[in-house]
Amino acid sequence: MGVAGSFPGFAGKPPGPVMDRDEADRALARLGAEHEAIETSLLALQDHAGRRLLEGAELTGVTRDRWATTDRAITLLWGYFDAYAGALAQAREVRARRRHPNRDDLVALTGLLRGDDITVANTAAVPDASITGPARLSERFTLEELVSRMNELYARSLDMVVASDSVWSALPARIDLLAAELHRTRSLAHSVGVRPGEHPAGDDLAEITQELTTLRTQVISDPLAFWLPGPGSAAPGGGRPDTTRYDRAARALEDVRREIEAVLAVRQDAEQRLVQLRDVLSRADRTLAEARSARGEVLAKIAASEVPAVSGPPTALQERLAAASDYRRYAQWHRLSPLLESLEREAEDELLRARESLTSVTAPLAVRAELRGRLDAYRAKVARHGLAEDPVLIERYDAARRMLWSAPCDLRVAGQAVLRYQQAAAELLTPQRPSSPEDRRGEQGETR
Repeated sequence: MGVAGSFPGFAGKPPGPVMDRDEADRALARLGAEHEAIETSLLALQDHAGRRLLEGAELTGVTRDRWATTDRAITLLWGYFDAYAGALAQAREVRARRRHPNRDDLVALTGLLRGDDITVANTAAVPDASITGPARLSERFTLEELVSRMNELYARSLDMVVASDSVWSALPARIDLLAAELHRTRSLAHSVGVRPGEHPAGDDLAEITQELTTLRTQVISDPLAFWLPGPGSAAPGGGRPDTTRYDRAARALEDVRREIEAVLAVRQDAEQRLVQLRDVLSRADRTLAEARSARGEVLAKIAASEVPAVSGPPTALQERLAAASDYRRYAQWHRLSPLLESLEREAEDELLRARESLTSVTAPLAVRAELRGRLDAYRAKVARHGLAEDPVLIERYDAARRMLWSAPCDLRVAGQAVLRYQQAAAELLTPQRPSSPEDRRGEQGETR
């Protein structure tokens, strides 16, 4: 068999005229080379590691069925080879009779080398009709036909053996490596309290363990169920192992491993995160207390103003923070991890709401402070221009000041008073434009 999966093709001519001595010698030389190649290939198939594994394995499914057919085909291959070797030996015996064969010898050689006188009996080891054709008690072949039949059986047998061996060489080792990684991950998960029935990741680990156990058993007993033939490939073993289930289990384990690492990270910085959480909630409490105090001040000092109510302290968050501390104390990291994440988000939201509440409550006081600042700024401005003693300004300033510094303060009325003071100051600070000659002539004309 010159190439994997094929015996050398028969090079003789079709039956016809009697061969001469040179033709017979050349044919015998080719047949001898073919015989050696065929025997080498059959012995290699016989010793193939995949074939030995198939013989000793407890097979199931499609592999069991195909191996039964392949095993019968290999047995038949040896029967064909024996017939081939017998025909070759007989032809050699005829040629060895004389150095210069006579016509009878040449006729005999022509019949052996080109005729269909090779009879192979079908025994109980005959494979399915799909391999050898319809079952018959015996078959007659030419040497060329016999080699072609052996080529076909050998290719199919080698394809089945190589495919099975490829799956066994690839998947079980990878499954074992993944199982070892699974064992390490499971041990790490147990150390942080991630167990089946207590945490989703623990349930996932249990499912992955079951899947890998089942997958390995199925791969060992039925490797061909995990073989994908190559499209358009006629070479034996053309294809690849189907790793879909293995890849899915590997991805699932990687997801669990990342989750376990997140839990481990929680264990390492849990105390710092709890301290930060307490600080955020403490600031929220102080801000709400300030808002409640400011609301009382606003209600006492500002009249006719809608002041929003201030919520109480976030007791629910405090209770959950206490639960988080208990989880840390008892090393329940798998429960602490998601709780900390939600608490951190909600604590920041609570601090933001407290700040918004303080801003909303103190808005009237901010308006009053802005009006006071504006009034004093305009008074300082008119003082720089020497207008501070103007009676109108003094009157309007005193009126606005009484409103802004009295309690309760009506912001609407006080705002109007400040506006009147601004307008009076603006009129005094605006320079008067002198009358031009044209204006005076116009005034005289109107008088006349």
